[in-house]
Amino acid sequence: MAAGVVLVDKEAGCTSHDVVARCRRVFGQRRVGHAGTLDPDATGLLVVGVGQATRLLGYLVGLSKSYTAEIVLGVATSTLDSGGEVVGHWDMDAVSMADVRRQAALLTGNILQVPPMVSALKVGGQRLHKLARQGIAVDRPARPVTVSRFDVGDAIHIDTNGERVLSVAVDCSSGTYVRALADDLGRGLGGGAHLRSLRRVRVGDFEVERARPVEQLSPADILAPAVAVGHLPRLEVGSVLAERVSHGGRLDREAVSRDAPGKHPGPWAVVDQEGRLLGLYVADGERGLRAALVLSSPSHPGPSN
Repeated sequence: MAAGVVLVDKEAGCTSHDVVARCRRVFGQRRVGHAGTLDPDATGLLVVGVGQATRLLGYLVGLSKSYTAEIVLGVATSTLDSGGEVVGHWDMDAVSMADVRRQAALLTGNILQVPPMVSALKVGGQRLHKLARQGIAVDRPARPVTVSRFDVGDAIHIDTNGERVLSVAVDCSSGTYVRALADDLGRGLGGGAHLRSLRRVRVGDFEVERARPVEQLSPADILAPAVAVGHLPRLEVGSVLAERVSHGGRLDREAVSRDAPGKHPGPWAVVDQEGRLLGLYVADGERGLRAALVLSSPSHPGPSN
């Protein structure tokens, strides 16, 4: 059966699990998963694995991501986004773009961020969002995240509801909550704020422009497994070593490639001479590589790029 990844442009109003369920029907496979949840109200890029390529998704969830969104100044909500109940109003008419940029700069770089109560993280074995629905709030330790870009646009504009709104673009590490950035920005400006119109536009090297709504997908849209791990260093092997890899055999770094330096821990994407992914290998001592994952078949499901 076909295996690989598909790039889905998720619509608002459906969960990431809903997208997975639809993909199961589209591709006629039960083995489908995604590489990072999008909130139901959010839109944009969801990377979905099909068939045995779902085993590769763990190597994608940690990729950096990019988002566009709007931040509404002067209104805080229970969920930190437009889906929650309003919990506070502030007059922030005096806030200037210079103020906004100074505060955004403080939220850029390597920062500590407190996960929102509506997140899917577990505390004490329970999902935070499930506790939040019960009206329970618990302490959440701040976690280190990286915000490499927090562009707050050129001006604060007034929307049709009279709200003061910023258009923002964020590049960040996996695990960063853009709604928490919005909340922290509002607090830092002496008031409150919430997020709306969140759209994920990039995951690693994948761009939303290459994605399609799930209803428009077909087997021709499945990208080869090698594309899914295109961010990993690559090792090409001939037919003899390809046979060894297919059985998870150990490889000698120098016999494989001079491009596999002894200190690099991997993982390496091992491909055959046609560029088909055979498996992922990691360091095994100074001279060796061992299998971390072996694909059962090197078949090409669709486009390779």
